[in-house]
Amino acid sequence: MTTYLVTGGCGFIGSNFILRLLREHRDARVINLDKLTYAGNPDNLREVEQDEGYRFVEGDACDPTLVGELVQQADVIAHFAAESHVDRSLMESGAFITTEVLGTYTLLEAARHNPKLKRFLHVSTDEVYGDVAEGQFSVETDPLRPRSPYAASKAGAEMQVIAYVETYGLPVVVARPGNNVGPRQHLEKFVPLCTTNAMDDRPLPLYGDGRQQRDWLFVEDNIEALDILLHEGEPGEVYNVGAKNHRYNIDVAEAILDLLGKPKSLIRFVEDRAGHDRRYGVDYGKISKLGWSPSHDFEAAIEKTVRWYEENRWWWEAVREGEFKEYYEKQYGQRLADARPYTSGGS
Repeated sequence: MTTYLVTGGCGFIGSNFILRLLREHRDARVINLDKLTYAGNPDNLREVEQDEGYRFVEGDACDPTLVGELVQQADVIAHFAAESHVDRSLMESGAFITTEVLGTYTLLEAARHNPKLKRFLHVSTDEVYGDVAEGQFSVETDPLRPRSPYAASKAGAEMQVIAYVETYGLPVVVARPGNNVGPRQHLEKFVPLCTTNAMDDRPLPLYGDGRQQRDWLFVEDNIEALDILLHEGEPGEVYNVGAKNHRYNIDVAEAILDLLGKPKSLIRFVEDRAGHDRRYGVDYGKISKLGWSPSHDFEAAIEKTVRWYEENRWWWEAVREGEFKEYYEKQYGQRLADARPYTSGGS
């Protein structure tokens, strides 16, 4: 048996990763440590909560006593725990510094005292590179230029990881994935927000001119890549994970509306957020050498995502009725009141 300690396993990517571990690795025993903040949803793992190989522990990755106890039981660590929404980092950045920086330090410090630890996967983000010009793609050796409190907290966590690799020889692999889409993503994120609003004929708020560009990576492709990196990545190395599925936000919103048979008039252009990066793009040739490549193009990724939300209203309606209500009003209430309507051909 191999014991995997997964932090943040009730979140979007973490829960999908746990489901893959239990599905693809018959010898896997998973300990899921999650604080259950607004984005941690136990319903994400409902299908495995009775699995003999699965154990849930509610707790904070910043708690050195708890983390120390759990790390001593682990052969492998996959670190997902993070505050992950840029908009929230602009409202209150302290939680991001605490979770990303202190939480990562706590985990690394415990890991260096576990002599049986084989692997440690640290999940970062392509946002650490900052804004990337059209036609350019970041490689792993490029300097980090984070431009939001969220991205800066992730970059800070990475710096600690590299220091512990160099100083203590920890077998850590760092992943920098692009923008994920797929089942179980919290409603605050762009695609689920647009999808669920459209399903209920609510307006779709798009920041600025809607011409921000992202690489849309289907979560199943991402967790396959992360699985490979956890088991086959070179310790001390960083790997980009992308899909070359670049689309403008306006194009994504229109694609969602087309899939749902809803009018483009639901789109509203709202006040942009501060310091909004226009584009991210990574070169993922390095991980390709390990035999990985994405299986979903943009159209397949978006359609699978939208259909999941169509078929699982029970999941997202419960989220919408919770803390999300207050956040949504704070973030979009005045913006939507002042919004510009959609016109044919864009903004």
